[in-house]
Amino acid sequence: MNRQQQAWAALAAVALLASVPAFASASVVDKLTTLFIYMLLAATWNLMAGYAGLVSVGQQAFFGLGGYFALRLVDGGFPAYPALLAGAAGAAFVAWLLSFYVLRLKDGEFAIGTWVLAEVIRILVMLDPLIQGETGTSLIALNAVEPALRRGIGYWFALAALAGMALAMAVLLRSHVGTAARAIGDDDEAAASLGVRVMRTRQFIYVLAALGSALAGVAWLASAITFLPRTNFGVQWSVLMLFMVLVGGLRSGPGPYIGALLLFVLQELAGDLGAWYLAGLGAAAAACALFLPQGLWGVIAQRLGARPSSLPRAPAAAVPESIQPTQRITP
Repeated sequence: MNRQQQAWAALAAVALLASVPAFASASVVDKLTTLFIYMLLAATWNLMAGYAGLVSVGQQAFFGLGGYFALRLVDGGFPAYPALLAGAAGAAFVAWLLSFYVLRLKDGEFAIGTWVLAEVIRILVMLDPLIQGETGTSLIALNAVEPALRRGIGYWFALAALAGMALAMAVLLRSHVGTAARAIGDDDEAAASLGVRVMRTRQFIYVLAALGSALAGVAWLASAITFLPRTNFGVQWSVLMLFMVLVGGLRSGPGPYIGALLLFVLQELAGDLGAWYLAGLGAAAAACALFLPQGLWGVIAQRLGARPSSLPRAPAAAVPESIQPTQRITP
């Protein structure tokens, strides 16, 4: 299937999915909304960790911030649904500000630093009287919307966010920025020696991934209505992202979506186990990283005789051969 055929197939799939609320039950619509949110989180975390080498365990900060900013805007008189988009944009802006600090950290320091920042942000949000500490609050303005319509709008919002980010990432990874990101992910020092603007490229990827997490967060708020700091800023979101990407296939196109689908099925079957369920997901992700480094998509691709990664991969510790030492990659 060539690129044009893939585009038409994707467009047809989105159109078909968009029609689901017209004939499906409320339960099906809610579950598909959750699946879209998982896919959005997995795909954007894979962009950051798989391609740019930024292993963050603090993306829950932007998941929660998007919802928090939306609540603040609505409390100030802003219409509810535009506030959701504005809240996601606000979280991405915070990510841009934080990037000047966190992107100076390396490897384990970066992972720990992002988690610490997420906890600090959660505590600061809890100090806001609107949130009422651990009690949380609700997006009351959405209660005025008829339930079936509200459910449909939340579904379409999550689907549009997923489709839009998937398209943006596909275009990005085939651009000079994508080439630079893959080179940085392989060896940032080698990439820098050949003229790649490491900091600027990582900033772009980090902010885009934060925007994806924030869109997932506001889609979750639009669906659940309630905002609980322990849930919206919970580290469990990072556990889920790690599981989906590592099990599905790190640095692959279809891998995160396969991982999200598997997570969705497991949650339906064993989600009631609580902490044991999360511990099991973490153990499964670690085992997959050790014994199945290419994830489920790698196994499927080998059986189909296809390339595990949907995009060309730069050789280890080098940038692609098409980039000569005299050239400079500019995002």
